Amino acid sequence: MSSIKISVIIPAYNAEKIISRTIKAVISQNFLPKDYEIIVVNDGSTDNTKRIVSRFKNVKLVNIVHGGAAKARNSGAVNSKGDIVAFTDAGCIPKKNWIKELIKPFKDENIVGVSGTYDTLNKESLIARFFGYEIEQRHKKMKKLEEIDFVGTYNCAYRRSIFMELNGFSESFGHKKKAVANAEDPEFSFRMKKMGYKIVFQPKAIVSGDHPNTLWKYLMKKKSRAYWKVLLYKKHPLKTFGDAYTPKTLFPQIFLTGIFITSIFLSIFEFKLFYLSLISLFLSLLLNLDFYRFVWKKEKKVALFSPVIFLLRNIFSVFGIVHGIIDFFSKK
Repeated sequence: MSSIKISVIIPAYNAEKIISRTIKAVISQNFLPKDYEIIVVNDGSTDNTKRIVSRFKNVKLVNIVHGGAAKARNSGAVNSKGDIVAFTDAGCIPKKNWIKELIKPFKDENIVGVSGTYDTLNKESLIARFFGYEIEQRHKKMKKLEEIDFVGTYNCAYRRSIFMELNGFSESFGHKKKAVANAEDPEFSFRMKKMGYKIVFQPKAIVSGDHPNTLWKYLMKKKSRAYWKVLLYKKHPLKTFGDAYTPKTLFPQIFLTGIFITSIFLSIFEFKLFYLSLISLFLSLLLNLDFYRFVWKKEKKVALFSPVIFLLRNIFSVFGIVHGIIDFFSKK
């Protein structure tokens, strides 16, 4: 594997407070020889990101007009020279052996994509810990799979030739005004799987990073993801009811929560529907029983708050889906 050239690509937008820690962590990898390429794509930042990155020797800086993380990652790949393009996010801190572990699966020539895992940095926040436990439980299930169809761009790698062949990440997923990408990583994974390419999960490749640290930030993130998943599943309808990462219980939860919201409103006119709302609420929360058990063993405080967080998450997801349906199906 030492003969394979690696390019590490880091998209950065207004990341002056967090980009240094990511670059330092990538520079400090125990991967030998240390001739891997580091590319930071400055996504039209208006702060000091560009100046900070330029201070690091042997770090290639690519400047683009602000267009979102998908565009930044694609620009990094275009300007890369490696056989393997590895991605992490600004602010993430890869473990010392991240590159070494991330590229190990590529010894198998049939493997074209690898996904790593995530460790929570801001553990002082209950919401961040909850978010981290969600990822941990899902990745625990992914460890058992020989192949996966879902990759997160905070920690992944691809054979560059295949990445370029498929034109990289779709840049159609993201708010045009804010240029915030969302769901472009599973969309790329789904396209890869359709083409018959093999993607695997590598739990030993770890990056640490921050999660939303307040309930409001968490809920808005979930609403945004639900919104963009409407477009994702419009493009890939067969993935609507689950993939390697998304629990198969999520869609029924959202459906039951939709019934809960609707029946609560209609119970104003027909009180009997109030009982339907209670039943749908109970069933939607019951579907997370595996998660409650998982978190109870980890941290009882988070487990006790989980039902409330899930209820609010599902409600915001319903709003996001409705908004997405209006935008992606109703408008020509």
